[in-house]
Amino acid sequence: MRAFTPDINGEAPELDDLFLSVLGCTVRIRCQEGEARRLLTANFLLRREPPEHVELEYVIGRNRASSTYFLQRGSQPVRTVAGMDELLFCFEEDLTLELQRVRAHLYFLHAAALEWAGKAYLLVAPSGSGKSTTTWALLHHGFGYLSDELGPVDLHTLQVHPYPHALCLKAAPPAAYPAPVEVLRTTRTLHIPPDTLPSKVSAGPLPLAALFFLQYSPEASSPMVQRLSKAEAGARVFTNALNPLAHPGEGLEGAIKIATASACFKLTTADLPSTCRLVQSTIERLVGQ
Repeated sequence: MRAFTPDINGEAPELDDLFLSVLGCTVRIRCQEGEARRLLTANFLLRREPPEHVELEYVIGRNRASSTYFLQRGSQPVRTVAGMDELLFCFEEDLTLELQRVRAHLYFLHAAALEWAGKAYLLVAPSGSGKSTTTWALLHHGFGYLSDELGPVDLHTLQVHPYPHALCLKAAPPAAYPAPVEVLRTTRTLHIPPDTLPSKVSAGPLPLAALFFLQYSPEASSPMVQRLSKAEAGARVFTNALNPLAHPGEGLEGAIKIATASACFKLTTADLPSTCRLVQSTIERLVGQ
């Protein structure tokens, strides 16, 4: 691989092999730099024991001459990035795209995924809508954690698969839900490692029960929830799909199937404690039906 950068004595850098299992895919990360290794260890549930089979392989390290970082997947061209924030962003972006390729049978939604009473609930919305902050708050109210930004749904079983990486916040959470001392702070974001979350991390897929389409309204004095028709919910699912073209009907059939099989709500968020209570009471009513 062309990404191995020799040190000033011309010697190859020492590599530390880390392994990540996500969506049934095993990823080897060959890491040659301490800060990059610390960042990855804080963001993923990694292991060191080599698996029998590896589907994706990355090399990550630091260019000694320029103090920049690099990332390379397999024999693909090396990507050079300026700092740790960009390194993590590029790695997660590339990994997400590759997972969509090697697990094309899954319908990927831009959504946080939570567990309640053995079922999965998706918070669906574009970036910047408060998914991660709402997820962080709900974890303090008895919800389990699957993901804060990626909801892969198996269209055959209608199960949601976990993607347990660090919960990422763009700003410090409100006082009611403070970040733990173990939080990893970069120049742009806060990363709460999976093993420090206030509730359990789901290890396997769970049946999808409902979707909440988030809408943040700074003018809202209290949160509101509204049941959606299957037609509107299907359109919203399709709009938030990441890999629709990998599925029949350019993804529209999958969106309709997900919306038809699940309860779908529009959730206008307000202050987090009230929003959490509304979500919880809505789910409890749904379970009681």
